[in-house]
Amino acid sequence: MSTLMNPYLSFRDNAREAMAFYQSVFGGTLESNTYGDMNMAEDPAEANKIMHSSLKTDDGLVLMASDTPASMALDEGSSYSISLSGSDGERLRGYWDKLLDGGQMTLPLEKAPWGDMFGMLNDKFGTSWMISIEGQDS
Repeated sequence: MSTLMNPYLSFRDNAREAMAFYQSVFGGTLESNTYGDMNMAEDPAEANKIMHSSLKTDDGLVLMASDTPASMALDEGSSYSISLSGSDGERLRGYWDKLLDGGQMTLPLEKAPWGDMFGMLNDKFGTSWMISIEGQDS
């Protein structure tokens, strides 16, 4: 039996756009259901909001997200980052470049004191990412 930990992002009303963006970054299969699809829309105006979306990549990455109806509080006080790491520098630099498009770099992707390449950014949806390329000198 195995245990998985999968990031689950909450948006007010742009989960569809965000997940399409993440699919353009990571590839994979994106599945989404709206509140209307599941007959869970309290307000008919919110029937097209995403109740659950899941992106699964060929590499085994899983990212999930949903929109938050106006009747529910959106916890904007939480602090989190999604960390991507590994030794495939070309792939991780590709993710970095795509995530940075429309976003903001908070720490350049460069050699860190511990020897790996490391950088941080906030993508255009406000999600914070940390990228670490193991064993990279430049």
